[in-house]
Amino acid sequence: MKKNNLSFWLFVGPVLIAFSLVQLIPLLLGVYYSFTDWNGIKSDVSWVGIQNYITAFNDPSFGQSFWFTFKFTVLSVIVLNVLGFLLAIIATRKSKLSNMLRTIFFMPNLIGGLILGFIWQFVFTQVFSAIGTYTGQNWLLGWLSDGKTGFYGLIILMAWQMAGYIMVIYISSLQNISPELLEAAQIDGANSWQKIKHIVLPLVRPAFTVSLFLTLSNSFKLYDQNLSLTAGGPANSTQMLAMNIYNTAFKFNLMGVAQAKAVVFFLIVGGITITQVYFSKKSEVEA
Repeated sequence: MKKNNLSFWLFVGPVLIAFSLVQLIPLLLGVYYSFTDWNGIKSDVSWVGIQNYITAFNDPSFGQSFWFTFKFTVLSVIVLNVLGFLLAIIATRKSKLSNMLRTIFFMPNLIGGLILGFIWQFVFTQVFSAIGTYTGQNWLLGWLSDGKTGFYGLIILMAWQMAGYIMVIYISSLQNISPELLEAAQIDGANSWQKIKHIVLPLVRPAFTVSLFLTLSNSFKLYDQNLSLTAGGPANSTQMLAMNIYNTAFKFNLMGVAQAKAVVFFLIVGGITITQVYFSKKSEVEA
């Protein structure tokens, strides 16, 4: 028994230590500093209570960033899951090109967020402008100089990067569907849409739960692509929550207020993702 306990802690101990140092302790320190006037430099920290939270909620840029992030997350979750599922359907068809298509669709996910942002910045500012000037299509000009088109630019970037990753999750679930079920449905006269609706979709619900969780959390936490593509501009109209918190901490040197915003951000994202997983798992059981 003692030997088993020792083996257990030898395996689990390093993971718990790493988790505590990297996640748990910084989280607790962040919550503590959100109630202080710490500016990141001074050693004499004073307790200010909920003043930082009041300042955070009174900051109009915080509310604007939250609303922008919320709209971005809703649309990107829909686009990513629909596009990822369609790519998975295409990549699982019996074809000699299926393996090559999987590689092509997944490759954008291997590019770092900052590099990806600069690539698409070039596309939007140079390629789109050249095409718009040549064809006379003015809607292609100045995509990143307007908040509305900048919003859709971020959606396009996010979809291009993550759709292949979501595709892989759906592929793993689609490949576990018994071919006999699809053959039986075809014999009974079911068309392609009926097979997807009544057989495929119910059986890939676990993959949908995982994909929805990943797209929700990643969309809410987006920072590096936001920084390299629009840098929050113009006039902070495309600034997401993560960038707003970063600017509050390191641009305005208000560490306590930034920590308060980060705690609120953590609670919002945690609450939404936990709720999503709960209802998704519940629908799996009912199905």
